[in-house]
Amino acid sequence: MGKIIDRRQNSKGKSTSNRHRFLRRVEDQIKKALPDLISQEKITDASKGGTVRVPIKKISEPSFHHDGRTGNKTTVRPGNDRFNQGDKIPKPPSGEGKGSGQGQGSNDPAVTEDEFSVTITRDEFLHYFFDDLELPNLLKKYMEQTEATKLRRAGYSKEGSPAKLAIKTSYQQSMARQIAIKGVLKKKLEGLKAAYESSTDVEEKASLLAEIELVEKQMKNVPFFDHIDLRYKNHEPHPQPITSAVMFCIMDVSASMGEHEKDIAKRFFTLLYIFLQKQYKKIEIVFIRHHTVAKEVDEEEFFNSRESGGTIVAPSLKLMRDIIRERYNLSDWNIYCCQASDGDAWSERDAVECRNIIKEQLLPQVQYMAYLEINNSEYSSYLWQNYKAISEDSGFSIRKIYQVSEIWPVFKGLFKKKSVIKTT
Repeated sequence: MGKIIDRRQNSKGKSTSNRHRFLRRVEDQIKKALPDLISQEKITDASKGGTVRVPIKKISEPSFHHDGRTGNKTTVRPGNDRFNQGDKIPKPPSGEGKGSGQGQGSNDPAVTEDEFSVTITRDEFLHYFFDDLELPNLLKKYMEQTEATKLRRAGYSKEGSPAKLAIKTSYQQSMARQIAIKGVLKKKLEGLKAAYESSTDVEEKASLLAEIELVEKQMKNVPFFDHIDLRYKNHEPHPQPITSAVMFCIMDVSASMGEHEKDIAKRFFTLLYIFLQKQYKKIEIVFIRHHTVAKEVDEEEFFNSRESGGTIVAPSLKLMRDIIRERYNLSDWNIYCCQASDGDAWSERDAVECRNIIKEQLLPQVQYMAYLEINNSEYSSYLWQNYKAISEDSGFSIRKIYQVSEIWPVFKGLFKKKSVIKTT
């Protein structure tokens, strides 16, 4: 993740707090500008990064300074071929402009401001986009089998990189080795000296004396550090439990969903897909398309298939229920669902059945479920009426949307971090 670096000179650090405020304002302006990318282009293209224009007015650093247009001033200027010391330089005629730009002046009273562009990478884009978002009510349910590992300290090893050298332990090893060797040599030396004192043979004494000198030399030459003293911090991989979650994406592709409604739904699910891929390492996504028939499909078919038909919503929720029973143990998985529809159901009976399935069978199992109705009608659909009756239940949210510009505010509201909500 990249960071904004302020390279202006500040050798004495007098304006450190102002600089921090400046950086925060830049980041805030980038966050405000990013959602516009969703409206201007495809989300998949926007997630590759791009250029964000930031109003200069919002990021200027406040400071105290003298107003150069007021007060009495004495200015000393170097002379040239036109002026000499003591000459008075006339003021420029009014209306010639005071700025440094090369453009022509204008008498337009409207106040404008320059902008500067910030080029951000894909990772930076995603960081700013999803920094304050999370899956609600995510619990630490672990998968029994996981390939994820994390390095943990596991004692010391005799081999390793210099960066992992354990100085204190190596020093202790050195001291222990010196004490052990010197102890053996000292004991040997005492024995030789005793033998030398008790011996009367000249040749034997000479031999003992030579050996004594050799042992004394060995005692002095015991190295302070030897390669066998070195110890390195050892790390071994340990299995790391991962919070596991599955997201069900249910999209209505019936004939009542026009091109505009389907485009909104696909943009929302694309944004959700990018969010999940960015924020969570271990998450599964189940795609379900439905008209009169519900079918689990892969990513390609979910976003690109042109299959359509009548509208019965309940089969999609039943399919989700059956998939949970078959593949996702409730004790191991955090289960989420996002459903998008224009609210058109075959009958009120179908809408009532959907409400009952969600309330009685799905909500007790899922961590969070969101319903997105793509509809600008003043009249509430059967589906909206029935879902609204249970929207106060824990873990179930409903939203209406119709314009592309509304996608990001709605998405942000559905997945806003609780800690952020409390502070705002």
